[in-house]
Amino acid sequence: MNLTGQLLISMPSQEDERFEKSVIYMCAHSKDGAMGIIINKKIDYDLYPDLLQQLGIDNPLIGKKLYIRYGGPVESGRGFVLHSDEFIRKETLTIDKGIALTSTSEFFDDLSKGNGPKNSILALGYAGWGPGQIESELISNSWMTLRTDSNFIFDESVSNKWNDAYDLLGVDPNKLSQFSGSS
Repeated sequence: MNLTGQLLISMPSQEDERFEKSVIYMCAHSKDGAMGIIINKKIDYDLYPDLLQQLGIDNPLIGKKLYIRYGGPVESGRGFVLHSDEFIRKETLTIDKGIALTSTSEFFDDLSKGNGPKNSILALGYAGWGPGQIESELISNSWMTLRTDSNFIFDESVSNKWNDAYDLLGVDPNKLSQFSGSS
């Protein structure tokens, strides 16, 4: 199973507090490991008043939406832009229909000039897994998976995204058992 382009939704019994009630968009998944961006952990802009300026984005983004998120515990000082795919550069990773990932300084330059994609999530850090690790976590009942579209990814409503993901699955997370069976 390839998880690229899908969501990982943490189970209510998730023991790793860094991923508690997390919704992660999977950007890459192969036999070598996996990488995703947490899309529902908002970073309060007031805590980072000069963040956009540090990235060279000091102009208002007219007609564009840029959300700041905690993307995950790996390389948390580095910015990754998960964005709609109408604007890409040669180093952009196209993930799925309507969604791409770019992390180059030139992309930040484009944003600062008012160019760039219609929808963007600036993620600080990412979630990463080594070979076979995410598969083991799925078997141990740590995550649910869901295929969705860019509207869900770039919806600015963050506080209920975990519950909204379970709603899309048709599952009440409060009724899930933390124990899984195997045969």
